[in-house]
Amino acid sequence: MKKTLISLFALLLATQVTFSQTTPEQQEIINLSKTKWQWMADKEADKLAELFDDKSVFVHMGGSWGKQREVDIIRSGGIWYKQADIHEVSVEIIDNTAILLNRITLVAEVGGREVTNPFEVTEVYIKKADGWKLGSLSFTRLMTPGGQ
Repeated sequence: MKKTLISLFALLLATQVTFSQTTPEQQEIINLSKTKWQWMADKEADKLAELFDDKSVFVHMGGSWGKQREVDIIRSGGIWYKQADIHEVSVEIIDNTAILLNRITLVAEVGGREVTNPFEVTEVYIKKADGWKLGSLSFTRLMTPGGQ
């Protein structure tokens, strides 16, 4: 009985490890997303402008807009993405499109006021000839206690 339980536990552990592994391409997207969050915190508007596709869209709690407005808002400090604490991340790749989901706690300064919100963030990346470009960034505020 003891051997059976140990074998079952080992099998379950191996299954968990298998499901949590990412492919090199998925890891590339995860790393790109982390870099993007750092650039947002550092207000690196020029680097973000290179990452954002010209047709990209951004959905926030206060509205939606395109690349130029997002870059201008970051450059001016209208929204300062100070810190994104990432709690969970997943990536699905479909052909030349990567869909990344981040469950985060975001500390931001909006209009000179610091706010902290739990979000599920959807990032859509498109693989182009010159690399991955961000096509969409959408923030969905979580309403559950603690954002979990």
